[in-house]
Amino acid sequence: MVGARPNYVKTAPVLDGLAELGIERVRVLHTGQHYDETLSAEFIKRLGMREPDLNLGVGSGSHATQAGAVMVGVERELERRRPDVVLLAGDVNSTMAAALAAAKCRVPVVHIESGLRSYDFSMPEEVNRVVTDRVAELLLCHCDEAVENLAAEGIGGGAVSMVGNTMIDSLLRVRDSVDAEAVLRSHAFDAEGYCLATLHRPALVDDPGALQGVIGALGEISADLLPVLLPLHPRTRARMDAAGLAPTASLRLTEPLTYPDFVALESSARIVITDSGGVQEETSALGVRCLTYRPSTERPITVSLGTNRLVGRDPEALVAAAAEELEAGPPGGEVRIPLWDGVAGPRAAAAIAARFG
Repeated sequence: MVGARPNYVKTAPVLDGLAELGIERVRVLHTGQHYDETLSAEFIKRLGMREPDLNLGVGSGSHATQAGAVMVGVERELERRRPDVVLLAGDVNSTMAAALAAAKCRVPVVHIESGLRSYDFSMPEEVNRVVTDRVAELLLCHCDEAVENLAAEGIGGGAVSMVGNTMIDSLLRVRDSVDAEAVLRSHAFDAEGYCLATLHRPALVDDPGALQGVIGALGEISADLLPVLLPLHPRTRARMDAAGLAPTASLRLTEPLTYPDFVALESSARIVITDSGGVQEETSALGVRCLTYRPSTERPITVSLGTNRLVGRDPEALVAAAAEELEAGPPGGEVRIPLWDGVAGPRAAAAIAARFG
């Protein structure tokens, strides 16, 4: 089951791995939590996933509205089809709701990217992670810290499998297939470099004061340090419009990018500023400096072994950190995180086959 952009990226390599093992009786259910063409359907084509067999079309709404619609739709499909296992990824509302529906229907849940913890329960995603991991029967982890987090919660043994980061499989595949120079030319970036930014977390963009602060900081970076490109997530654009925010002319805003274009711009950026979890991982795998505009992260390995740096939610600290990182230059040497090697999908598929036959 997939519901949002990261779900596709994390799930596609596992489905490929299952197919290589001869396990092809797979139905793809799309909840429709992301419904913008560039955030959903484009992935289906680019990542080699077939069109969903069913789209619930839940769309946007409050957490309860989304979760309720997903639970009803998933329960109906499970009762009709009675699958052997439900495969879920990540920490969005669709993931948690589908996990609960499957548990109630007594269908085993496999969770891709289990064990991530920020220990910040003000984040809806943290609640989703904990709930999904609690009802899952096979928990696929992408780093040792995730395994340790689960062990601290009493989850371990044969239910937990360290397979690596399946998202990196998709990232490397797309990076190697896209014409990065053509993408950069289309955005008129030159050899002086640029900053790529993403903002979408409700804790940030739903707070008008916090949103105004970070937009102002990005404008300052763009005016004084280097150009900043901010592809606007639909939620972010709606909140900016509602708050009447008018960014400085130096800050370049665009519509959401296709995944290949985003990867091309990400891999060539001098620095990336984000509140996204997945972008922290992607930049670490690509060896690109990243500033995470959050007080905590569920992916501390991107700080300890990768290229990520937490800066909290202080606009002035963000500007200062950007200047420091740019002064330091590109990260030295190749960034290597164990099992973020482009073949996590087959390992995940093998773990599923071993557990469920």
